Amino acid sequence: MLMVPPALAAGVVNVAIVGEPDTLDPVVSTKDVVSIVTQHVVETLYTFDSQWNVAPLLAKDMPSISPDGLVYDIPLRTDVTFHDGSALDPEDVVSSLNRWLKLATRGKGAADKIAEIKAVGPDTVQITLSTPYAPLLSLLAFSNSAAAIYPSENQADQLEKVVGTGPYQVGERVPDQYLQLVRFDGFKPREEPTNGGAGKRGQVPDEIRFIPTPDPNTRVEGLLSGQFDFADSLPAESFDRVSASSTAEPMMLEGFGWPVFAVNHKEGLMTNPGIRQAVQMALPMDDMMFAAFGDDKFFKTDGAMYPEGWPWRVENGIELYNVNDPAKAAEALSAAGYDGTPLRILTSRQYEFHYKMAEVAKMALEAAGLKVQLDVVDWATLGEQRNNPALWDIYISHSPFLPEPALTDMYFTTSRLGWSEPEKDKIAEAFLAETDQAKRVELFGQLQGANLADVGFIKIGNFNAVLGKSKALNGVDPSPWPYFWNASKE
Repeated sequence: MLMVPPALAAGVVNVAIVGEPDTLDPVVSTKDVVSIVTQHVVETLYTFDSQWNVAPLLAKDMPSISPDGLVYDIPLRTDVTFHDGSALDPEDVVSSLNRWLKLATRGKGAADKIAEIKAVGPDTVQITLSTPYAPLLSLLAFSNSAAAIYPSENQADQLEKVVGTGPYQVGERVPDQYLQLVRFDGFKPREEPTNGGAGKRGQVPDEIRFIPTPDPNTRVEGLLSGQFDFADSLPAESFDRVSASSTAEPMMLEGFGWPVFAVNHKEGLMTNPGIRQAVQMALPMDDMMFAAFGDDKFFKTDGAMYPEGWPWRVENGIELYNVNDPAKAAEALSAAGYDGTPLRILTSRQYEFHYKMAEVAKMALEAAGLKVQLDVVDWATLGEQRNNPALWDIYISHSPFLPEPALTDMYFTTSRLGWSEPEKDKIAEAFLAETDQAKRVELFGQLQGANLADVGFIKIGNFNAVLGKSKALNGVDPSPWPYFWNASKE
């Protein structure tokens, strides 16, 4: 077990997360472990409520939008203070959003749609678009690759210190042991009732301690022993054991998300579309999901990008999903001129289900005639190496189902995958510009079909996430990015 200083008071919440956040600046990271921690420290103009509707956070209200959809006037709260004591003003927002456009994965994707960001009066920021851009507010609300707001004086590409407006600020940090967050006394919450990430953020705990715990079984044992009040990303096979505990209980996030084999379109083997298609043909999605989750109550093999019940559910291209035909894949490899170069799959055991899928995939791909090199690293190293296209052909990750498909940047040429295909790119641009919902769903169907046909990336299935908490812990809702500002312990 990890050696963590005693922090057992009712006002301290101990949270086991899968690894050490490699940055506390969510602008420059898409890692969940970064989002989970930093949402307590830095804030965005907007956020999401419990139904994934966009709601104001640092913005006073929803924006006023011009009839042509090109000009957004965003009123700002006038009672917000940064951790350094300075007051939030429009210049902070303008400089922060420009930094986001320059550095953030999702900001870069929006940059060519934004003509200007400027202050308009003492408490309003105006964003002018060059073309209608439907995902804008969702992007401004997302805590992942976040449009985080910092003081205008603190806008370097690499921040020496993160200065936010959130309910907590960084206290003590001992690498690989714990990261302590303490209350920010100058914080003023919104007055609306708590509703998901929206409304009042209560500052209930005196401290929140995030404890990097890479081994999933250690997260389980620490939860059951009372060392952790909350544990993220538990193995599916631990569900029954945690359910039987007298001190802890599991939390199931049904229809949580989808594991993905992210494909390198910039360099290497997978730049050959025939080889990409062969890989997709060879993968046994049922076997991979069973290996990852052990029981079909935790997963569903499904080729559509959204589950039943979501407005984005479409069927385009799903006949290409879960073909699971090694012989057909071998023929496709031969036709593509495969020369025996190893396929490099980058994965980690900190999300154990990633590794289990990789093991099954390796056997299936080898049966189809591919040589496979499985590179197993810790999650922080994977996060670094996936930014270098010379080091991998596929990396394994996962994503929650998100309320706006454009929040999944893998569809677009600006992502680290670099997936660019002329017809797909036209569809993607039309999808971003369209504001009519019915037409957007139709275009998203075409985008899903293009992904399955050209193998932009490979969705493996749908899965339910298992989290765990102490029975004494209250005020924490199941979430892809759990937050603890309203948490209390009996």
